[in-house]
Amino acid sequence: MATVELTAENFEETVSGSGITLVDFWAAWCGPCRMFGPVYDRVSQRHEDIVFGKVDTEAQPDLAGAFNITSIPTLMIARDGVVVYAQAGALPEQALEELIGKARELDMDEVRRQIEAQDSAQSKGA
Repeated sequence: MATVELTAENFEETVSGSGITLVDFWAAWCGPCRMFGPVYDRVSQRHEDIVFGKVDTEAQPDLAGAFNITSIPTLMIARDGVVVYAQAGALPEQALEELIGKARELDMDEVRRQIEAQDSAQSKGA
């Protein structure tokens, strides 16, 4: 599957759906972004069931700001509308494949329980 350009207009709809969505926050002037781009594109071709999105941080500064993107490239993975991974840095192809495998293996009911417990603990402490 080809990568999808994500903008403020289509980001929420794309990422909040069911399944796995990867998001590459990048910019044309960024050397590591240019190195990671072909890796990201190659891996996207092997995973037809996953949405691979790209956010140009220069064209979408508000979107990058909403996710506190301070370093690029930053890779974010959402599964079933829940962000399960977000980290800056270009990854080698094998590491990206391993991350996708881990995202596939997640028990999302357990992830939601953990988020709920964390939110509950924070609200009690506030």
